[in-house]
Amino acid sequence: MAAVFHLAYPVKDKEQTRAFYAELLGCAQGREAESWIDFDFFGHQVSFHVKLEAFHANEPTNPVDGKEVPVRHFGAVLGWEQWHDLKDRLIDAKTDFVIDPYIRFKGETGEQATMFFLDPSGNALEFKSFKDPSQIFAV
Repeated sequence: MAAVFHLAYPVKDKEQTRAFYAELLGCAQGREAESWIDFDFFGHQVSFHVKLEAFHANEPTNPVDGKEVPVRHFGAVLGWEQWHDLKDRLIDAKTDFVIDPYIRFKGETGEQATMFFLDPSGNALEFKSFKDPSQIFAV
């Protein structure tokens, strides 16, 4: 079995989380209990735990390419066409992007598409794709 990561994040509302991850992002739902729900997040296990106390502070950001990138974020590296399909689906759903979809390092080593947006609980997600997947760890 290939290594699969597990990530747990807090959410404010389980039903909003279900709608966002299952319906909008297309993640298959796994197990659930009263206060948590799991998803197959592009081949990885992500668990969301309802915990309102986790949302008392503003999340810090760092400047990258002149944009304020949320420090705490997660996401997936998708295939080039899959990333563009998701971008189009999010635009059609009128997603309010934290950082609009764009291409970084165009024509250079590590050329990549990226976008940032928030889930219904305010958790930041980044989805990216590399024009040449062999350059994902290029320096």
